[in-house]
Amino acid sequence: MDQLFCDGLFKDEVAIITGGGTGIGFLLGTELGRLGAKLAICGRREEPLKEAQKKFADEGIECFIASCDIRQADAIARYVDDVAAHYGQVDILVNNAGGQFPSPAQHISPKGFEAVVRNNLLGTFNMTHAVANKCFIPQKRGRILNIIAQIARGFPGMAHTGAARSGVENLTKTLAVEWSQFGVRVNAVAPGVIVTSGTKQYPPELLETARGANPCKRLGAPEEVSHLCSYLLSRYADFITGQTVYIDGGASLWGEQWPIPTDVPQYPPYDVPDQ
Repeated sequence: MDQLFCDGLFKDEVAIITGGGTGIGFLLGTELGRLGAKLAICGRREEPLKEAQKKFADEGIECFIASCDIRQADAIARYVDDVAAHYGQVDILVNNAGGQFPSPAQHISPKGFEAVVRNNLLGTFNMTHAVANKCFIPQKRGRILNIIAQIARGFPGMAHTGAARSGVENLTKTLAVEWSQFGVRVNAVAPGVIVTSGTKQYPPELLETARGANPCKRLGAPEEVSHLCSYLLSRYADFITGQTVYIDGGASLWGEQWPIPTDVPQYPPYDVPDQ
């Protein structure tokens, strides 16, 4: 991974990264660790966390791990207390954990919709609320970054996560205003289609459609997201708060990622002349 920032940029800072054992979360942890941060990562499965901790240790990066289900507020409270006790402080929170599955809305069950919203929206709020009240607000400083998704034109094919991520985007704006008095900055990053371990579950034709619908005619690399996140979490971005930064190759501005058939039902009485 290329290093864009000065050595020691995050020296003596502690960063919690949810879902930090794989994908973008792991790469961001690696970058922050190389720049001096101490890490605390969590996830539901312990095995990826242990694997990530070993990789961090190989690079001399200190990392506290614990399994934690972000859908459970009590589990989060215990986790944050353990991190604060271990390091004595928390300076950064990255809400990266989430999950969804591709499906047309009519095929998503109420239970499936609720599960994604609980994970991506309620889980983000639960973790943010705990870290802010236990650490950031008392110490009068903190940086929060929410990893959401490219939702500028809705999210056809994933209505559940589109709804949840939109909620997180609004939460980002609200908390940025409410918590500015406590020295807390809150921002979000909205990646487009990024090639990670998570994209393996998507049909190849969906990824090819996304590639063709992108003005840059490619998909994103996780390192590109990591570099942007590092900037927004650094002192260089101290005058940025309440913003959602899109990193999607311009896909939010152009393209047809969700094909619509030509025989769309038409309803009288309006007779629209041919153009």
